[in-house]
Order: sequence, then C-alpha cells, then structure tokens
Amino acid sequence: MSALRIRKRPKYLDLFSIMFSLPMPGLLSIFHRVSGVGLFLALAPLIWLFGASVTSPESFECFARVTAHPIAKLSFAGLIWAFLHHFCAGIRFLFIDLDVGVDLAAARRSAAIVFVASLTLTALICWRILL
Repeated sequence: MSALRIRKRPKYLDLFSIMFSLPMPGLLSIFHRVSGVGLFLALAPLIWLFGASVTSPESFECFARVTAHPIAKLSFAGLIWAFLHHFCAGIRFLFIDLDVGVDLAAARRSAAIVFVASLTLTALICWRILL
C-alpha cells in the first residue's frame, strides 16, 4: 500500500482560468453549447411574447411595455448573439464533419472567423433593430 503513489486532489478548481486557457476552438465549442442552452431556455418567454403581441390590442400594449424596457433590450441582444453564434458555429461544425478545415491552423482560423462574424452581425443587427 505504501508503494502506491497517492495523487493529491486540488481543493479549489478555478474553472474560469481553465476555460480561458483553452485554445480558441475549445472555447468556441463551449460557447456553442452555452448558446444552445440559452436559446432553449428562452423559447418559452419568446413564445409568450409572441402570443401577447397577436392576441388583442391590450395584450399588444403589454408586449410593447415589456419589450421597451432596457433589460428586455439587453436580453434580446444576448439572444441575437446566441442565435448568430450558434448558427455560425453550427455551420463550422458541419464543415468539420465533412473533413474540411480539420487541421490545427484551419480550425483556429475558422474559430476566429466564427467569433468575429457572430459579434459583427450581432452589433449590426442590434444597432439596426434595438436602437
């Protein structure tokens, strides 16, 4: 028993330092999953808002009040980013499934392109729609 080497487990695991030390494709994969979960969780409130916008003039007024709030606009901006990031990363993953851009340099370049494209499209759409 004494011959076995016992590894000490860490008492504190700093997930943020581990996450941001990942290479860009790994970070993209994590954000792809997070954006998918966020889109799924936002589905019920979005369906309620859609129902409120088309039911009656009074419910449309409620819809207009809710969507005019700055926190709602910030939430919509986050949802727009989540959708665009999930969409762009999904296209990248489809190309990787087809063995296009699998080598390290191409994977890092395509991950950077996804980040830049999703953030740029989010900024353009938010500037056009939400302001």
